[in-house]
Amino acid sequence: MSGTSDDPRRRLFIGGRWTEPDHGHYEVIDPATEEVVGLAPEASREQVHAAAAAAREAFTTWSRTRPEERAAILDRAADLMQRDLVASADLARAESGATTATARGMQVAVGAARFRRYARGALEPVEEPIAPQINEAGPMGRAGVFGALAVRRPVGVVTCITSYNNPWANPAGKIAPALAMGNTVVVKPAPQDPLSVYRMAEALQEAGVPAGVVNVVTGSGPEAGEAAVDCEDVDMVSFTGSTAVGQRIGEVCGRGMKRQLMELGGKGAAVVLDDADLDSAVAGIGTTFSFYSGQICTAPTRVLVQRGVHDALVGKLAAYANHLKVGDPAARGTVVGPVISAAHRDRVEAYVELGRKEGARVVTGGARPAGPDRGFYVAPTLLADCTNDMRVAREEIFGPVVVVVPFDDEEEGIALANDSDYGLIDYVWSGDVARAFRIARRLCAGGVGVNTVGRNMEAPFGGFKKSGVGRDVGSYALHAYGELQSIVWPG
Repeated sequence: MSGTSDDPRRRLFIGGRWTEPDHGHYEVIDPATEEVVGLAPEASREQVHAAAAAAREAFTTWSRTRPEERAAILDRAADLMQRDLVASADLARAESGATTATARGMQVAVGAARFRRYARGALEPVEEPIAPQINEAGPMGRAGVFGALAVRRPVGVVTCITSYNNPWANPAGKIAPALAMGNTVVVKPAPQDPLSVYRMAEALQEAGVPAGVVNVVTGSGPEAGEAAVDCEDVDMVSFTGSTAVGQRIGEVCGRGMKRQLMELGGKGAAVVLDDADLDSAVAGIGTTFSFYSGQICTAPTRVLVQRGVHDALVGKLAAYANHLKVGDPAARGTVVGPVISAAHRDRVEAYVELGRKEGARVVTGGARPAGPDRGFYVAPTLLADCTNDMRVAREEIFGPVVVVVPFDDEEEGIALANDSDYGLIDYVWSGDVARAFRIARRLCAGGVGVNTVGRNMEAPFGGFKKSGVGRDVGSYALHAYGELQSIVWPG
């Protein structure tokens, strides 16, 4: 039965076949219009386990496939994703609420680019020579010179559980390096916007990926995800999402000694020093208001600003937020689209109200924006007069909300930045680059941006503390989806 993208009722992709779901379908809602985008399949626990069994069966052959063949399939898939970019971006925009520019440039295009990157990655060396060692005679054998080799091997079957904020780049960042290393995958997309991942599966099928190498299962509740984690056929879980869910997944993985890659929550500190270029800082921090409507774990949501420039920075951030166009993400000129759902809008608004009760001053935003009569919109909101012990300064809001906390000197700024359960990406703005780098090295975060919110897509990505376990991106992702094996021989 067909699973083509023009069919409004999607089917599961299991063992190379488009399969009717045991539990019917659920509606995927456009967060900008509240209209139905399509129908996603509700997988049963048994169907998720069947997907993992198919991946297990396919692993033996796929893991032994020549790297050049794996690279060719990933390259063809990237070509097909690029060919269908406009249609795929329209779907991604509709189900995620991203603006047209973001859906095209940061979702589908980045997804295709990641498949292209890991087509090259499939050809990277997996063997690393180790210096010979001279051993004296003893209980372990005769004296001799022993050579050694470290070899990266695929882990096996990988469950990829992806986030709703980017239904292309996030799945691609898991699937592509996992396949490049010779693993097979069971993909469980976020329930809010899973339709894009089925398009990705179509491209991989058309590119010639063998049956069972890629499987996609979906569900509106926890059943499918839980089955994809606890299944005995699964060797590794790669998860992007909230820290709370990541902790529960980690408990299950621990019982089975499954490998984990966890990219969890963030509360990025932006340390703005008194010698900073404030316009540059505002442009970087302002992405929290606009990019994915603040639904991004790397956002600089917690602004720590030295008192000498505090008032000036707050004024500039307020002006920046007030000039952003909020509305239909399909309309030209829109910068801030909706958040993903009504429930999430209510959650963000509840945090803003909590900030008021805690003593924060609402500088701008704080009320539902005027504009579209339908859709899940939140006005870009700036909270000042905050302290680092307020919940709005400590908990991940995941919306277009920035909190500002003042500090006096460098030491206090560093201490405030590190006083957090999270440690994904922090930022430092200073006109003195040596000073900024000195501070950056003292921040407990997996990454630090110095005078930028930009990323180097070959640099390792991951978090300290409750922001995650492991690193990916670039060649580090290949390492994440591999196991090291040592081979030793007498010289």
